[in-house]
Amino acid sequence: MSRVEEAIQRAHEAGRGAFIGYLPVGYPDLQTSIDAAIALARNGVDIIELGPPYSDPVMDGAIIQEATQAALAGGFRMRDLFTAVAAITAAVDAPVVVMTYWNPVLQYGVDRYADDLLAAGGAGLITPDITPEAAPEWIAASERTGLDRIFLAAPTSTDERLDLVASRSTGFVYTVSTMGITGERAELDKAARTLVSRLRQHGATRACVGIGISTADQIAGVLEYADGAIVGTALVRALRDGGVERLAAVTRELATGTPRAR
Repeated sequence: MSRVEEAIQRAHEAGRGAFIGYLPVGYPDLQTSIDAAIALARNGVDIIELGPPYSDPVMDGAIIQEATQAALAGGFRMRDLFTAVAAITAAVDAPVVVMTYWNPVLQYGVDRYADDLLAAGGAGLITPDITPEAAPEWIAASERTGLDRIFLAAPTSTDERLDLVASRSTGFVYTVSTMGITGERAELDKAARTLVSRLRQHGATRACVGIGISTADQIAGVLEYADGAIVGTALVRALRDGGVERLAAVTRELATGTPRAR
């Protein structure tokens, strides 16, 4: 069982679902982003998801795009990701997974990226824009290093696609709650519940739902049928508006949504 799987299992043994929190690296600056990630773990987050800034963030909503573009303007470099992961994992036990577009990994070198992430204490990668059949080099690197490879499933995914995603993913399957970019929504798409059910039918043992989750009630609703809930925009907004102190308070508030887990 990987560190990500163990974190989900510990949450379930405690009678709740896993709370996964996303923040961009380097926003508003590198040290603050490290402090913010540590604050997530100390206030109820089970798994930390870090997003390296990217110049073409096609999946990200406005608030996350603003943050990542600010980080790039502030001088973020890829080496800062591994510096951040090392500092975070030295301070807290929550596993750190990196949500990254594929081109930066390819440019850095897949094996080099895997080795540097492992050396920094990272637990795996979420890769939103590459499919399992297009990722043999990453699959080989993840098997060699033991890093989790977390692929995405969407409501529009065919049965054949779900078979492939379920069989190739480790850690969990990132289950997209609704079609579109990240951000907060008043109501989560009911397709998420159906998609998690379909994934389980296709052999997925752990499915965590992301995109559009922003309140404790939404987290609780998702955890009635999923293994974990992923929150990003609400946390980035809290960091933007009130710094690490506000982020910690919002994280504690959102963590109250986890006890209604199945």
